[in-house]
Amino acid sequence: MASVHFEVKDHIGFITLNRPEKLNSFNREMALLLQQHLDDCKKKEIRCVYITGAGKGFSAGQDLSEVTAPDAPGFNVILSEHYNPIVTRIKRLEKPVLAAVNGVAAGAGANIALCCDIVIATQSASFMQAFSKIGLIPDSGGTHTLPRLVGWQKASALMMLGEKVTATDAERMGMIYKVFPDEHFDEEALKMAKTLAGMPTLGLAYTKKVLSLSVNNTFEDQVLDEDVFQQRAAQTKDYREGVAAFLEKRPAVFKGE
Repeated sequence: MASVHFEVKDHIGFITLNRPEKLNSFNREMALLLQQHLDDCKKKEIRCVYITGAGKGFSAGQDLSEVTAPDAPGFNVILSEHYNPIVTRIKRLEKPVLAAVNGVAAGAGANIALCCDIVIATQSASFMQAFSKIGLIPDSGGTHTLPRLVGWQKASALMMLGEKVTATDAERMGMIYKVFPDEHFDEEALKMAKTLAGMPTLGLAYTKKVLSLSVNNTFEDQVLDEDVFQQRAAQTKDYREGVAAFLEKRPAVFKGE
């Protein structure tokens, strides 16, 4: 059975981390398969990417049995060939990526989830920067992402203390977007993914790009970049459809063009 399951339905690319017996902890096979399926999601017909985990967890991070094996890959390999390409692909995908966190998200598993465009979670889910517990530093872009979500002090404490954060607290501190009761989670997550897949895909891609530019831009640079990407958005068929639908008082039918 593949360690990552992938299917396309209703213009959504569903990616499921599939090592439930290991809480979907990463080994090399799973990391490379996830990269492959993120590349598959570049296809035009896919207008939203949905990442979740099989079983009771999203991902517990690195499978430590792999890094302690006699032929273990070094951390230079694990970062340069496994995690860094994953989070870079998520950031560069020109469509929204939704992380549906269905259980524990720890270590690299947490930081992969947090680099997605929208993160939702079950009420029973939790997030943990587990690295300090074994003498490592946060990776998978976590030292960049987390401070920008929750602030420097909170991020520093969570990374150094390695405390578990409940989904409810994660939502309260702005780490994630929304929490749903476990019994309604799949329904609500699918509803959100379908909403994203039915929206103006290029406009969302431009929004994603301009948000990423804001990290290093001055205010003056940012408004110039907004100008550039707004002009691009205004040239899309979806923009014309959105305006026409508004004027005609009907629902818009966007095609991602």
